[in-house]
Amino acid sequence: MHKGKQISGARYKKSRKKKKYELPGQKRIVKLGEKKARTKRVRGGNKKLFLLKEKKVNVKIDKKIKSVEIKNVIETPSNRFLARQNILTKGTILETEIGKVKITNRPSQEGVINGILIEPPSK
Repeated sequence: MHKGKQISGARYKKSRKKKKYELPGQKRIVKLGEKKARTKRVRGGNKKLFLLKEKKVNVKIDKKIKSVEIKNVIETPSNRFLARQNILTKGTILETEIGKVKITNRPSQEGVINGILIEPPSK
């Protein structure tokens, strides 16, 4: 069946329109590059910082956090085409000077990139 139709072919009728808070926000893509961030007013008058570009990642190593520079995007499990465009999302595997790092947060929502070391550099 087509989207928005019942099995009988009849159309679903909306009970109401969407409220402002139910509308989806603009899609934000975080790319590899010199740091560039913006703020956005969100519900309650609060501010949310979101990234557009970033070149550093905060990596947790033995209960310590170290900020390291990203060399390259190796793979993105959610979509292989994102890695080719150097787009940073949750779950993306990065190459850094201390080894392979996996992003553990959502950079487009939080304003920083956090990760964990998954493979130390090979010697």
